[in-house]
Amino acid sequence: MIPDPSLWQCHYAVIGWPVAHSLSPQLQNAAFEYYRLGAPYGKCAVPPEELNDFAANARTRLAGFNVTVPHKRQIIAALDEITPEAETVQSVNTVSVRSGRLYGDSTDGYGLAMALQDAFALPVAGHAFCFLGAGGAAQAAAGYFATHRAKELFIVNRSIARAADLAERLNGLCPSCRCHAVAASDLPAVRRAVAAAEVVIQATSLGLRPDDPPPLSETVLAEAKRCFDTIYHPTAFQRAAAGRGIPVADGRGMLLHQGARSFELWTGKPAPVEAMRAALEEAIRRNRQ
Repeated sequence: MIPDPSLWQCHYAVIGWPVAHSLSPQLQNAAFEYYRLGAPYGKCAVPPEELNDFAANARTRLAGFNVTVPHKRQIIAALDEITPEAETVQSVNTVSVRSGRLYGDSTDGYGLAMALQDAFALPVAGHAFCFLGAGGAAQAAAGYFATHRAKELFIVNRSIARAADLAERLNGLCPSCRCHAVAASDLPAVRRAVAAAEVVIQATSLGLRPDDPPPLSETVLAEAKRCFDTIYHPTAFQRAAAGRGIPVADGRGMLLHQGARSFELWTGKPAPVEAMRAALEEAIRRNRQ
């Protein structure tokens, strides 16, 4: 199996399918370099059918790795232990390797919460949020928000069954946080959810390609108070929100803070957040040239 042999010269990596677009190496290596630990973080494209083989190799060849789409749920079966939070949301984005054993955690929710604080000075506790999508990132973030005293969550998804499953699990776990499943095709219900939320969080894959449309119509988007896009390059959703004068932030803050938390889990050192932020901004600037 597996990838480019140069990966095994690293101690840490991000895996996904695809993964070429990831800026995690620039982000993480800035943190390692801050502590004069070199640049040990790489990236590896891992097809779904090779995920178990990758995990087996990682037991002896890596000290930790990040996990991005589409592997956040599937990786769990290859791990020895996961945190209660990762168990709740059935999503892992950070794996630590200790004595040949794989330990999974989820830092996506923490990253999003910190990004909303940065962008809008808005805490999770006591507020309502609308998630567009019910995939790995949305599951992880919604689970974190529910367990950190959000008042109400709306999960809008094309598959109502998937949204309903997530809402049911979170209602059982945190009865004080009211969670609702909303079918994306039910436009009046979507409009009500958007209007009720302090932030509409775009967590679908729409926007990864330049020609992707926004996930909401203009009339529904007009109800939003604030918008956050988990994608960190410009998208139609971000442009539409800005065009209506709605405060909007892209996903770079979420990437920054979830990565900072991963670094702390691996090393036990405080993440140098400002050094990581500067490296991320520079990487984004270069990508846009």
